[in-house]
Amino acid sequence: MAKLTYRIVEHDGGWAYKVGDTYSETFPSHSDALQAARIASSEQQIAGQTDGIEYEDVNGKWHSELADGRDRPETEVQDDPAA
Repeated sequence: MAKLTYRIVEHDGGWAYKVGDTYSETFPSHSDALQAARIASSEQQIAGQTDGIEYEDVNGKWHSELADGRDRPETEVQDDPAA
């Protein structure tokens, strides 16, 4: 599984963290966004329950799988004010 990187960025007149192309809510300060990213990053690594899941793919075919609750991604928070 790939590493998830939480990046602190300016967004909508404030600050947010971004994972891939997805932004968090906007925070009033850089430090608020950084704290939220650290919390979200650490929570992303907490194991959950193994459970069955069902989903439909782009071709309309349904799949059933067992999702291992211990299969959690590695995460990091990247705060590069110069970027």
